[in-house]
Amino acid sequence: MKKLFLTAAMIVCALAAQAGQDIVGLWTTIDDETKEAKSVVQIYEYKGKFYGRVVELIQNKNATAKIPGKPKVLGLDIIWDLQKDDDTYSGGKILDPTKGKVYGCEIWREGDKLIVRGKIAFLGRNQTWLKNTASQAGIAAPTPKKPKI
Repeated sequence: MKKLFLTAAMIVCALAAQAGQDIVGLWTTIDDETKEAKSVVQIYEYKGKFYGRVVELIQNKNATAKIPGKPKVLGLDIIWDLQKDDDTYSGGKILDPTKGKVYGCEIWREGDKLIVRGKIAFLGRNQTWLKNTASQAGIAAPTPKKPKI
């Protein structure tokens, strides 16, 4: 009985630690249609809000965003103004640079996976991004550059 209690307590502690994990760092984006890695996004905090910048392109290295001015996707902030809300980050926006559309954004972490939900009202879709420990592409202490849309 004591062994069972200790095992249950360890599981609860592990889940609690996992739920509270930070989203700051490098994440490999996975295309939800092809299941292939597309880019590396650095999620960073600036003045209490969270942002995401494309710091490496794995596919189509010269891609441009379908927004005014057609900026390069590399170096573009695609997530902005997220705020931490318990175990999720919400209230921000996410840009799909291939479609030029902006959606509401909510993010939460499940271990070494980041669940990124883009939504309009109650409709939306999730992508799973993977923790990236191999890339050296991150930028030290970036300042947000919200795209002109």
